[in-house]
Amino acid sequence: MAETSYRQHRFRRPAGACEILLVRHGESEPEVPGHPAPTVGGHGDPALAPDGLVQAQCVADRLESEHLDAIYISTLRRTAQTAAPLAERIGLVPTVEADLREVFLGDWEGSFRQRVASGDPLARRMLLEGRWDVIPGAESQEEFARRTTEAVERIASANPDRRVAAFCHGGVIGQLMATASKGGNPFSFTGADNGSISHLVVMPDRWVLRRFNDTSHLPGGFDLPTADGERLTG
Repeated sequence: MAETSYRQHRFRRPAGACEILLVRHGESEPEVPGHPAPTVGGHGDPALAPDGLVQAQCVADRLESEHLDAIYISTLRRTAQTAAPLAERIGLVPTVEADLREVFLGDWEGSFRQRVASGDPLARRMLLEGRWDVIPGAESQEEFARRTTEAVERIASANPDRRVAAFCHGGVIGQLMATASKGGNPFSFTGADNGSISHLVVMPDRWVLRRFNDTSHLPGGFDLPTADGERLTG
């Protein structure tokens, strides 16, 4: 009589769960002192830079063969521009989920990269404490966590047993990774590259973090620069 044995199996999405591929938008236009980007609801709203448009095509190359049931974007145009090539190829119209928008940076909207690059003492404190709301007028950490969690829960509840792509932002991805890891520091996950793919499986009782910052489809693949302060948000 054969002995009972138990194999190791690959992960399978549980019944009723939603898989969410979190795609960080492509590289956006650089900050230029004295020439702020347009704003939407107080948030900086730059367009994609030329390299960002290339990254959007690479994302489409990677995901067009995946079975996707829906595409979500934030209120900011860099997510819409990044999603556009994929949406056109697979025939889906993106849905706007407003709470996927980037963390509000208060007094530093439009100058965040400049302040980090200059070594502003508040930027160093922000990194040390792992809180965006060190910045004057910035969105509170608690509010940011609440609204991004609710955004994911709305997407998941609308898409049981489905896989969707959500085009969003570096700070949002960092916060969602921390939420999935139940109390992790969001700043431990703020190195998501432009055009990268992270992967959550969302169930009513828990989230499973399956992948973070997959860049194998981008020019250079995994051989990309390490994250710096300029890539914390966007």
